[in-house]
Order: sequence, then C-alpha cells, then structure tokens
Amino acid sequence: MSDRVFLVTGVSRRIGIGAAVARLLAADGHRLLLSGLPAYDDAQPYGGDPDGVPALLAELGAAAGYVPADLLDPAAPGALVAEAVRRHGRLDAVVAVHAYSTHTPLGALDATEIDRHLLVNVRATLLLAEAFAAAFTAGSGGRLVLFSSGQRLGPMPGELAYAASKAGVENLTAQLAPLLMPRGITVNCVNPGPTDTGYAPPDVHAAVAGLFPGGRWGTPADAARLVRFLCSPEADWITGQVIDSEGGFQRHR
Repeated sequence: MSDRVFLVTGVSRRIGIGAAVARLLAADGHRLLLSGLPAYDDAQPYGGDPDGVPALLAELGAAAGYVPADLLDPAAPGALVAEAVRRHGRLDAVVAVHAYSTHTPLGALDATEIDRHLLVNVRATLLLAEAFAAAFTAGSGGRLVLFSSGQRLGPMPGELAYAASKAGVENLTAQLAPLLMPRGITVNCVNPGPTDTGYAPPDVHAAVAGLFPGGRWGTPADAARLVRFLCSPEADWITGQVIDSEGGFQRHR
C-alpha cells in the first residue's frame, strides 16, 4: 500500500495536525492533495500562518499539491475528490482534519453560527464520504479518517455548537463504517485530546498540561502517527471506531 493518493483537509498552519499528517504521509511515499482555508485561521484569536501553505508545499516537494476550499460551499467536498482523481487518476484515502470552531456558550447562541458548525463539520464530512465512496475503485485498502474532540467524554460549555457538530462526526463513523466496508473502505475517527497547535495562551497552556499524567500536551505528530497507522495495512480490520488518543488526559480532575 505504498504510493497511494490521499486527500487531507484542514491544512493551513504548519503547526497544525493537518500539516503533521501530510509530512508523515509524504515521508512514506504517498501522493497528496491538501486543502484548507487559511483565511479562517487568520480570523481566529491565535492567528494564522501567512507563509504556512507555501512553506509546507516547499517542504513536501512534488508529492503534494494544494487547493483552497471553503467547506461551507456544498459543492466543495465533491470538487476536492474530483480534483484528486483528476490529478492522480485515483483516490485511496481521505483524512478529514478540517473543523469550524468558535465561542458558542449558552445565553449567546446565534442560529447562523450554529449552522456554520453543522455545515462545515457534519455536512461537508458526509459529502466528502459520499464523493469518496463513489470515486473509490480499488476494492480494498480504502481509508476514511475523521476527527473529533472527545466531547462525549465531558462538557465543552463554551463551544456548544462545536461539541454538537463533532458528536455528529462521531456518529457518522458508526453509520458509515458498515456501508463502506463492503467497498473496501474502513472508517475511523480520531480524538487526539488537547493538542498543542499554538492556540492556547500561556496560562491556559500551563494549566492544561497539568491535567496530563505525562505533564505535556498532545502534539500534532502524536495524532499524525495514529492516522498513519489507521491508513496502514495493519489497520485493515479496524473500522467504525472512535479512538481516544489523549495521553491519559484527566479532564475531570
């Protein structure tokens, strides 16, 4: 299962999980179509990475290409799958790292903002799955890897819309797995726990680190190694699972 074609969404900042996944897959000799929306990160409190995409592509070399996409557009998921097939003749795996997340506490909920979470995190993921299933012709070795945030393990009071949408992604894992396994595609979901992608201010960073028995946050590379395994031949019998890879995070301590 070398020299396979991967579509990885949610790639914009070099410090992000999507970039870490791309590095490992490229190192293994796979071909990549990466996609993201840098303007989304630019607008967040933690800020974007203006040189992130060009620098990452330079780092990865000819193995990787990039297409910006706004997954609020219902046509975007299908267009990404079609572009991967156009460039490489096939598509073997989709790693859906993309996420929309803003502050949505009880008492300040906005219908439009709730819709954005559901459209990007749930609708776009479901449409990606459908387009990938239709395009996948190999008969075996297919992989669909989704991402959640452990919201079923504890409350996320400041991110109610995000928590609800990612719960939907976890449920999609269970719904899609039996439908896609006969086509040769496994479906799994990674919960990487709190991951140090540069978004937490120093005081929050220190407090959260203390909730890990190992005294450190998860890293993007930690998540990427799990994705690499799930996409390997060794994981061919694993499907329909939400995998909590949190380093023993003690959210209730």
